[in-house]
Amino acid sequence: MTHSITDHLGRRVNIPAVPKRIISICPAITETLFALGMENEIVGRTKYCIFPKGIVDEVLVVGGTKEVNVETIRNLQADLILAEKEENTEEIVLALEKIAPVFVLEVQKIEESYRLIETLGLLTNRQQAASRLITSCKASFPVRADKQNLNAAYVIWRKPYMVVGGTTYINDVLHTLGFQNPFETGESRYPTVTKEELAAAKLDVLLLASEPFPFQEKHIAEFQSFLPNTKIVLVDGEMFWNGAKMLEAGPYLEKLKKEL
Repeated sequence: MTHSITDHLGRRVNIPAVPKRIISICPAITETLFALGMENEIVGRTKYCIFPKGIVDEVLVVGGTKEVNVETIRNLQADLILAEKEENTEEIVLALEKIAPVFVLEVQKIEESYRLIETLGLLTNRQQAASRLITSCKASFPVRADKQNLNAAYVIWRKPYMVVGGTTYINDVLHTLGFQNPFETGESRYPTVTKEELAAAKLDVLLLASEPFPFQEKHIAEFQSFLPNTKIVLVDGEMFWNGAKMLEAGPYLEKLKKEL
């Protein structure tokens, strides 16, 4: 038995009433499925789906988020594939929907992260578990700052430097912490910036993420050389993931907010 449901991109998808074999090609979705008690139904994941630690290792890897092994996925005989607009490409979705129903989720704001949890609960018949998780995440997460008083950029890559843009979950988290992102107005989700552009932004704070590029202590001096008046801080990039990670991230972000 199947039913038709609209995904976050407005696509009608026919999915099983009770999915039994699920492939997730987005790390936040995978972690959230485990949080909802779906460990027995998850048959495939990406190599970047590393949470929950240890437990997720039991699930077969089907590739990465931008490139998957179609034959491996076909052989798993999934009855539902879960993707996310930012993490996965349109080409992957088009290829995989020939194999099984593909439901695409999208998260660009904190509220949409709660929507992701709610939707996954709906798709997997775990509505009560999803509701409990959302309540716990909201209780854990920092209260949104009244004003964005400090200029801050969040750097995700080196050579070239890339920062977080406006239409991202991380940008909404920055606002919650009281930061204004000077690079949020462009069209790019993750704009490339120069040293000169970073200096011209008059940044109060520069956040160097631990992933996808692994910024470390040695990189602070590199940025400080052209940002002498900016406070430069290393942050755990995983604490800026959405979905079930919000529960763990809440105390970390609250502490970061107070420190900065």
